[in-house]
Amino acid sequence: MKCVICNGNDIKVKTVDEQIALGDDIILTRLTLPVCSQCGERYYDRKTIQLIEQIRVKGKQKLLDVEDVGKILRVREHNPSASHTL
Repeated sequence: MKCVICNGNDIKVKTVDEQIALGDDIILTRLTLPVCSQCGERYYDRKTIQLIEQIRVKGKQKLLDVEDVGKILRVREHNPSASHTL
């Protein structure tokens, strides 16, 4: 199988952390799927897409068994003309 993005020939099945956006939250779930080793493009089969959709639906209904794994921080907007440093 050739990668549709970079035409690379090195696609391997890997376990990855998939990020599923749910409002302001992100749900991480481990998936095993083909990934291009050159550019990182992921390939999803129908069964995997259905699983992601089930997770999204259950997440909206608050039916998932989840745990806090960290905190996401955002840099506040700054005035770029005042300084090039944060």
